Amino acid sequence: MTEAIRRNVDGLPTVDIIGVPIELGAGRRGAQLGPDVVRASGLQRHIEELKYTVRDNGNVEVPDATPDAPGGPGRPRHLELIRRTCEATADAVAGSMRAGGFPVVVGGDHSIAIGVLAGIARVNGPAGVIWIDAHADLNTPETSPTGNVHGMPMAAALGYLTQYFSPPTFPAPAADAPRCVFVGLRDLDPAERRVLRSGQFAVFTMSDIDRLGISKVMERAIQIASTGPASVHVSVDIDSLDPLTAPGTGTPVPGGLTYREAHLAMEMVYESGVAHSLEVAEVNPILDEGTATARVAMELICSALGKSIL
Repeated sequence: MTEAIRRNVDGLPTVDIIGVPIELGAGRRGAQLGPDVVRASGLQRHIEELKYTVRDNGNVEVPDATPDAPGGPGRPRHLELIRRTCEATADAVAGSMRAGGFPVVVGGDHSIAIGVLAGIARVNGPAGVIWIDAHADLNTPETSPTGNVHGMPMAAALGYLTQYFSPPTFPAPAADAPRCVFVGLRDLDPAERRVLRSGQFAVFTMSDIDRLGISKVMERAIQIASTGPASVHVSVDIDSLDPLTAPGTGTPVPGGLTYREAHLAMEMVYESGVAHSLEVAEVNPILDEGTATARVAMELICSALGKSIL
């Protein structure tokens, strides 16, 4: 963490909680409830117990949805409303970082990452990104089979969607391709496979994690993402975890990270000291078993901020 980050008397940065209650980018309803349910699991209290100063900056305003045509190739759903939400998200994240804070952004569907990475880039330039997700989210409106924008945020951050998310509001690129690392992938669309096979990015699928172990994968991910002086952002889609651990999400895929693998990944992020921002997306309380997934999301945030077994 850089010296520009404001620290309290314990030497810890001020954590800014930013909620983005949006579900317009997803194919199922419920993700808009995610930020408040994660908060209700005791998020601020648990972070404060780690000796941080915490400011809950509330929720970014999300426009009301109006009926639109069904999505599909070339037909992104709710695009203008998502763009407006992501612009407000970028403003909130940039404001936190300019004030020396450590933004912790809680979604909402994963389209929020368009705004999060834009806000980071406004302040620090293109970020290194550790993208922990079952999906690569590299579709464009032309390649998406659904038109759901939560499958496009990395494409937008890499500058592939400037006709929809235009500079300077959305810097292009907002993510530095050689320092982007995908972790936990296991469900890819054909166009995403083609992009990933280009060799521009580091990719660790679940098969790689099976072979190498999460510790080796995260060591390499942290090394790659932190090469150079700019920010490192950690983006966690809760569907990166196995649905047995995190059932409350809109696009569950069997065979994901275990509870301990996910926590070790976050513990290693904290121990490395490279992250300047964190985002957790796609908690959907409507699909959850009680509040199990919201609690896991809260616990992962705390692990990324230094909570440990001893």
